Parts: sequence; C-alpha cells; structure tokens
Amino acid sequence: MDGPTPEQYQPRLTPWGHAWRLAACVALSATAWWGAVVDQWQDAPALFWLDLVAGLAAYVLLFYRRRWPLTIALVVAGLSIVSGLAAGPATLVSISLATRQQLRKVVLVGVVGIVAAQGYSDWQTETTEPEWLIFGLNVAITIAIMGWGMFIGSRRELLWTLRARVERAEAEQEMRVARARSNERSRIAREMHDVLAHRISQISVLAGALGFREDLGPGAMRDGARMIQDRSHEALEDLRAVLGVLRDDRTGEVLDRPQPTYADLAGLVGEARDAGLTVDFEDRVGEGAVPEVLGRTVYRIVQEGMTNAHKHAPGSRLSVCVTGAPGEGLEVVLRNPVGFAGTLTPGSGLGLIGLSERADLHGGRLDYRLEGATWVLRGWMPWAA
Repeated sequence: MDGPTPEQYQPRLTPWGHAWRLAACVALSATAWWGAVVDQWQDAPALFWLDLVAGLAAYVLLFYRRRWPLTIALVVAGLSIVSGLAAGPATLVSISLATRQQLRKVVLVGVVGIVAAQGYSDWQTETTEPEWLIFGLNVAITIAIMGWGMFIGSRRELLWTLRARVERAEAEQEMRVARARSNERSRIAREMHDVLAHRISQISVLAGALGFREDLGPGAMRDGARMIQDRSHEALEDLRAVLGVLRDDRTGEVLDRPQPTYADLAGLVGEARDAGLTVDFEDRVGEGAVPEVLGRTVYRIVQEGMTNAHKHAPGSRLSVCVTGAPGEGLEVVLRNPVGFAGTLTPGSGLGLIGLSERADLHGGRLDYRLEGATWVLRGWMPWAA
C-alpha cells in the first residue's frame, strides 16, 4: 500500500487545538521580543512599530499554513528577520511544514529560519556573547524545531497507517464473513435439493402407489405406510445434518450423519429398489479407493438420476453403470425410458443444473439428453476430484 499524503494524516484542528497553539505562539513571541521591545520603544520607535506590524501580519498568515505550507513558512520566516513578535508564528509554521516530511522543503525553510534568527540577533539585540555561540544556538534551535516537526509527522503517519490497516482488516473480515455465509447458504441449498428431493420423491411414489392400488390387503398397506414413515424419518435426519444441527461445536463436522461416499452407492441402489424402482447397477471401477469428494459427487449424480426416474418415469427400468480407474477418471451413465405419465411431485428444475455446477467445480462435466426414447444422464470427472 502506498503511503498516505500529508493531507490524509494531518488531524483536523478543533477550536481548542487552535487556542493552545496560538497561546504557545504568544508565549514564544513574548520571550523573543522581550529583550528588544524596551530599546525599540525608547531609542527607535520606528523599529517598534515595524516589529509590531510584521508580527501581527505573521499571526494572520499563521492561519493559512496548511493551505500554502511552503509559501507561508518562507514569508513568516522572512518577517521574523525584522520582528521578534513573529518568532512564535515562525516556529509554528516551521513545525507544521516539517510534519509533511518533505526533506527539501524542510531544509529550505530551516536555512531561511537560521538566517532570519541570526539577522534579527545581529540587528536588534545587543549581547556580549561570541558570534559563533549565537549562530550555533540558532542552528541548534532550528534543527530541534524541524526535527520535532518531522517526528510529529511520522507519528501521525504511523497512526493513520495503523487505523487504515485496522479498517481494512475489519472490511476484509466482513467480506470473509459475508462470503462464508453465502457459501454456507449455497451448500445448504445444494445439499437440501440433492438429499431431500430424493427422499421426498420416494415418499411420493410410495404414497401414490398406496392410493392407486385397490387390491392391497391390510398387511401390505401397513408395510407401505411403514416404508413411508421410514423414508420420512430419514428425510428429517438428512435435513438436520444439512442444516448443521448435528455439527460439532469445535470442529463444525457433522456428528451423526457423515457425508456419503462411493461406498454408500450400493446402499442407495438398495433403497431405490425397496421403494419400487427397478435398478440395474453395474460397478466397473478398478482397484483403488475412490477419493471422498469424487465419490460424493458420483453419489449425488446417481441420486438425482433416481429421483428423476421416480418422478418422470415411474415403473421404468433404470440402468446405472460406473466405470473408471486412477489416471483415467470416473464416468457414470444412467439410462431410463422416457415416461408417458406426468408427475404430481413438484420440482424446481434446478437439480441437474446444480449437479452440472458441482461437476464443473471439480474439473468434470455433466451431460443429459434424449437418445431416441431413452433419457441419458452422463457424468465424467477426473480421479483426483
């Protein structure tokens, strides 16, 4: 990050800030003028009035030091050659210029200040001290003034930088929190669709079968109702897991319902068969453990394909074929005849779109299309997904 400009880190002056600075200037002016004011009044009244007018002009210019820092500093330093009363304003404008930490301007104003102080001492004060001592004292005082001003400026810049870093860190933290919330909402929405749509479609199919068939005896009705109840409980458990109710407070990991992997695919097929869907499952995956993220994505693709078959082609035969090996990637293909009956189960139409985004995120692809009278869902992902 580039450093701030002097205008950025200079504090805004309050009435109290103006007041105490003006009081300090008056005190310095009184100290500098006290040694010459009596002699001026008695021996050279013209010098007294020149000193007074130049000093008052310096006090007026003092209030414009931040608008034209270099010009005001040079003019006030020039006025201090003939005015001891201008010593206070000359000190303040020099410090103000030095806080901007522009070395060339600081050196220029410092040299003019030394010349002005030495000229006033030689012209309007009488002293028995050696000339070199007076000059050395003026140099030391000027260096101290400029050094103090640069110290104040560097401190102001440091404080501004620290405040800017804190504000930037807070803004970045807010952005991270907002991004995390957005990602979590997207995760919840995606998982709710992937998990609950499958469960609820099974419930809908089972309930529709119970309502359609009139030849079922009491035992078969009870079995069907029990299956609906089991699927409802499973849907509630999945919902709790998705929403994070069963997460560990320290790690944030799901406690009771781990995310599905490729090893759970056979169980998914079994559940679909229990719900009345005819599934031909062919596992051609070579040796080697399927990566967890890859297995979960394949699980969701098969789950969505089964959900669509339940909804749009009830009673049809669904074939699922999974092939792949390390280094070759993994391909999953689902085929089922196109159904003729409509479905009463509502859908968002976003399931396949969400799966396509999931596949793209892991460097794969997902295609779905009609091939004659057959609906085909095909996905491929790299093994390292």
